[in-house]
Amino acid sequence: MLGRLLSLALATAFALAVPAGVQAAPKGQAAPKSAEAAVAAMQPGWNLGNTFDATGADETSWGNPRVTPELLAGLRAQGFRSIRIPVTWSQHLGPAPDYTIDPAALSRLAEVVGWALDDGLYVMINIHHDSWLWINSMPADHDTVLARYNAIWRQVAAKFRDASPRLVLESVNEPQFAAGGDDAALLNELNTSFHAIVRGSGGGNAKRLLVLPTLHTSADQAYLDQLSGTFTALSDPNLIATVHYYGYWPFSVNVAGGYRFDATAQQDLLGTFQRVRDTFVARGIPVIIGEYGLLGFDRSTGTIEQGEKLKFFELFGYQARLNRVTTMLWDNGQHLDRTALTWRDPELYGQLSSGWRTRSGTAASDLVFNAAAAPVTAKTITLNFNGTGFAGLYLGRAALRRGVDYSLSGDQLTLTGGLLTRLLKDRAYGVKSTLSVRFNRGVPWRLDIISYDTPVLSAATGTTDAFSLPAAFNGDRLATMTATYADGSNAGPHGWTPYKEYDAAFSPDYAANGIKLTPGFFAEVNDGSPVTLTFIFWSGATVTYQVTRTGNAVTGTAG
Repeated sequence: MLGRLLSLALATAFALAVPAGVQAAPKGQAAPKSAEAAVAAMQPGWNLGNTFDATGADETSWGNPRVTPELLAGLRAQGFRSIRIPVTWSQHLGPAPDYTIDPAALSRLAEVVGWALDDGLYVMINIHHDSWLWINSMPADHDTVLARYNAIWRQVAAKFRDASPRLVLESVNEPQFAAGGDDAALLNELNTSFHAIVRGSGGGNAKRLLVLPTLHTSADQAYLDQLSGTFTALSDPNLIATVHYYGYWPFSVNVAGGYRFDATAQQDLLGTFQRVRDTFVARGIPVIIGEYGLLGFDRSTGTIEQGEKLKFFELFGYQARLNRVTTMLWDNGQHLDRTALTWRDPELYGQLSSGWRTRSGTAASDLVFNAAAAPVTAKTITLNFNGTGFAGLYLGRAALRRGVDYSLSGDQLTLTGGLLTRLLKDRAYGVKSTLSVRFNRGVPWRLDIISYDTPVLSAATGTTDAFSLPAAFNGDRLATMTATYADGSNAGPHGWTPYKEYDAAFSPDYAANGIKLTPGFFAEVNDGSPVTLTFIFWSGATVTYQVTRTGNAVTGTAG
């Protein structure tokens, strides 16, 4: 009882801390009567990543704390209506032929599921990393894999047979298979077997909502069509289709020049939603994007520049609403601090939560650069209204004066030289002021006013295991890096492009005034062949540098 009182108290406190307009999800116990209505009621959702899906001894083995009722209450208070709990079963299974699940592990999962259901959340559980740990060997070991898979679902179905109808079961996460089999047929067999086991277990499972994925949970049309065939054959109104979306890959990880959310990245997002809408939603089959985010988040949430990141999530949220698709944010612990119960990037959460209800205006960039050594002149930024209207430009709480501090012509916002002179102050490097472009709905768009000069790089020596070139960033920020040999051919990893992967091949260290080149980068650099690096900064400045690997030794010289 005390735990539930604490949970309620925390939910109340949490609700006071979230952005205006975000309302806690209702705590009603009854599930809607149709799959479409239920999936709509599940929006928005959140993944309890790197927890029960961890392959270690328990839910803390990948660094996240034990789940508490307070965490679940806090999520609901911030507007989340569903939680996906990925589960990896491998380390909790006994030997063949029974493959008995460790009772303690199953009971602990049931405890957390019960807390979430009691708090009014929808809950989705699945078979998660088992997909690549052993299910992928199905082409060569068909009968063993199928027996193990079926054993898990027989036990899970029995455990949750009488759970709330708001518990949803997902057959398998990101299904994939080694070479040698008919992938589509194998996935169809798994999905069909899962369906038969759960439905045959009776009780609430007779009509429980079941989620079936595409191969790789990809939204490519061929995979959508394959899953569509399974839905037609099963002819069950309580089925849900699922895919995952992590964006256009070069943008999602910042490689191959994909550091902007450009037209190509936008079209990839639009195409994904159109295909799932046309293939499933238009036919009355609900869709859940069971995971979404950016792949670069796995290394650092700074892999993608903040403004470009926010534009991605703004369009994603709008398309989800437009196409009636429920979405579940992938969070392996890098977004919500599960102990402090605060968002590590409040601006990102603000954009996400706003997108559940409406569109927001954005701009071509959130960075306004001014060369410290040059005269201050007016700067123009292109606004993306996204159907909103302009409501003013602010410095803190103070509204700036149109016609004096700025002008607006169509989508062109111009900051006057007079305003920038005041904002830049002593012209020292870095962010000197922050403006807020407000629209008549959605969240404001931040504009950082930055004073900079072209970065200066210095000579250095080191090893392939630890090399960092000295960099005076002078207020600028690194966007990307190219690497080529003297003959113009591409150097380093991803040899099909000169643009290397942010955080994987290189990364700026602003606090230490350096740019790190990784062992992975040097592993694919020819011994004794000088490599010209071109660093491209967000101001538009480019600076060249040359590195040469000789065995394990590295020398670097400024261009």
